[in-house]
Amino acid sequence: MKIRELNLDSRNFDVRVKVLEIGTERIVVTRRDGAEHRVAEALVGDETGVIKMTLWDENIDTLRDLEGSTVVIKNGYVNVFRNSLRLNIGRYGSVEKSAEDIEEVNRENNLSEQVIPDFRSSFRRTGFRRSPKRRFRRR
Repeated sequence: MKIRELNLDSRNFDVRVKVLEIGTERIVVTRRDGAEHRVAEALVGDETGVIKMTLWDENIDTLRDLEGSTVVIKNGYVNVFRNSLRLNIGRYGSVEKSAEDIEEVNRENNLSEQVIPDFRSSFRRTGFRRSPKRRFRRR
């Protein structure tokens, strides 16, 4: 799969990308269990385009060691964060150094710069409307 082929429906795919840069990491606390995790963003790409990639915990260290190299992301998926597409490594995904190198990267086609509307925000503003309660008589 190539970067330009990624979209919101992309799940469980393998993609070969060059790790261009890794941003600063920050600490976040999960809502579910209150655990602290490290998170950072990386810019990765191939000859068809680039996309921001969200990195968690040990994947930050793995890709920092491979910055400038070509890697294969296995079991990746795409989601939307702050109205832009992000590449993620799946729960059962992995990162491996690629035997083949990507020489040229097309930075002109940045998929993360395309604004994706947040459909959930419309529900937050209006709320869900409930139908009035109906009463039924048993015969």
